[in-house]
Amino acid sequence: MKTAIEEKKKFDPRAFLSSPGLGAKTVKYRQGQRIYAQGDTAETVMCVQSGSVKLSVVNGQGKKIVVARFGRGDFFGEGCMAGQPKRIGTTSALTPTTLLQVQKKKLMKALHGRHELTDRFIGFLLARNVRIEKDLVGELFSSTEKQLARKLLLLARYGEQERPEQILPNVSRKRLATMVGVPRSRLNVYMKKFEKMGFVECKPKLKVNKSLLTVVLKD
Repeated sequence: MKTAIEEKKKFDPRAFLSSPGLGAKTVKYRQGQRIYAQGDTAETVMCVQSGSVKLSVVNGQGKKIVVARFGRGDFFGEGCMAGQPKRIGTTSALTPTTLLQVQKKKLMKALHGRHELTDRFIGFLLARNVRIEKDLVGELFSSTEKQLARKLLLLARYGEQERPEQILPNVSRKRLATMVGVPRSRLNVYMKKFEKMGFVECKPKLKVNKSLLTVVLKD
């Protein structure tokens, strides 16, 4: 009988992404070229075939922080498979770089058809993503923004029931500002940032998406 370690060694995610039917695309970037920007729609998973990539974030003070670097065989952009609608960081090529790029929808479809690989592949991606995600969130959001995220999640009853109420009852911006302890003008800035990242939807009614949970991961 094969051990779990032997099974893990046998599984090659890069070979899987290159398998027929996934429609993986080889994309080349010149040194310094942006791959995707913070706030872009998250729709693809990428694997570095050659070269290197940096992942950075602009924090609440407007300072650019490099939080991770990826080399040959490393994956990035996999947050989209965990329900992340927007990129929470910016990636750029540090050197001339070649990537293998796969659309999220095609990857998910392939995994659904190959159940023996699903758990291992998703686990392989997301286990590494957890650490980087926490570092990103730690730099991207201020303590006040995290407090606002907690208030919104509580109002949506995340953690209290199996299916939280994503659409919030009539909660005014004035009330939210009071709950967080900031002026309404500042609250509007925070809400706009959350909306841009896909964590909330403000129209026609306030909707709290599950991805907002990532804002409080660092706590």
